[in-house]
Amino acid sequence: MNLFSIHPVRREIEGLASMLNRGILATVGDTPLVELERVIKDASFRLFGKLEMSNPGGSIKDRTAFNMLKKAMECGDIRLGTTIIESSSGNLGIGLAQACRFLGLHFICVVDPKTTEQNINILKAYGAEIDIVTEPDPKTCEFLPARIKRVHALLESIPNSCWTNQYANPNNARAHYQTMEEILTALDGKLDYLFCAVSTCGTLRGCSEYVKDNNLSTKIIAIDALGSIIYGSTAKCKRLIPGHGAARLPELFCEGLEDEYVHVSDLDCVTGCRRLLHREAVLAGGSSGGVITAIEKKAYEIPRDANCVAIFPDSGERYMDTIYSDEWVREHFGDVFHLWTEDRG
Repeated sequence: MNLFSIHPVRREIEGLASMLNRGILATVGDTPLVELERVIKDASFRLFGKLEMSNPGGSIKDRTAFNMLKKAMECGDIRLGTTIIESSSGNLGIGLAQACRFLGLHFICVVDPKTTEQNINILKAYGAEIDIVTEPDPKTCEFLPARIKRVHALLESIPNSCWTNQYANPNNARAHYQTMEEILTALDGKLDYLFCAVSTCGTLRGCSEYVKDNNLSTKIIAIDALGSIIYGSTAKCKRLIPGHGAARLPELFCEGLEDEYVHVSDLDCVTGCRRLLHREAVLAGGSSGGVITAIEKKAYEIPRDANCVAIFPDSGERYMDTIYSDEWVREHFGDVFHLWTEDRG
């Protein structure tokens, strides 16, 4: 590329990047932190929920999508005409679809049969192209490795394409420095415990690195799903809650990100979500219920007057056919409604 051709390309990239701070994308972040006084019975500590469903695309993954696109633009990997490719079953795909719609970029989302019809319809509404992987990986019998293989095939066949790679991209994790800054600002710098569900480990890693970089005493509690590979669960079980746990170890994971970890079941997630709704009127997504149940399990260990924050990654609106469907709950878990309807308080 000669000197005279550099400037138009740079102007193009800078113009695209400037759009990230405008319109709907300017509303990513600065989500509410609300005190929860009822969901944990007889708690001697203070508990706050970080409501990430208040992001414009409905989840914490809007932060991830925003930061990955921004950094890729800054280094020249994305410009006008670039096709963005990502493997996602839901929230990250929706966050990218919204951003790409605003930026005028083509987005291909690689999904599998487990992706809900509602999420696919949202992706399509934003103009995303849906690429469905219909067969799982023959070695692991999981869909995620097959989706990633399909991403690589698309990258090879589509010129000027970019994989944001939420599983390994450090800019996924770095997006959550801002999450931590918002929390600490709201609590005047006093945060004793942070409870965080894990999947790609982007939120966990970003929050953990922020704590270490700033020499904070905050304890990080990671919540993983039974049947997930992240914290070595030996339980062989089918996971019904999307976006929680993982079938392969994400590249963003490394030892020591957490002070402790807690495994929760799908029923734990359902119970936690329903209790959060009944007692606090917070309609949160599946992994949020797992976080609540994990806090209940750890409650007796938490010192009096400690400040605790639970990150709620998304809204329950995308779980109406599952967690918040009495028929679905009864089909998979039986008559368990007493777990959240008795002693509502």
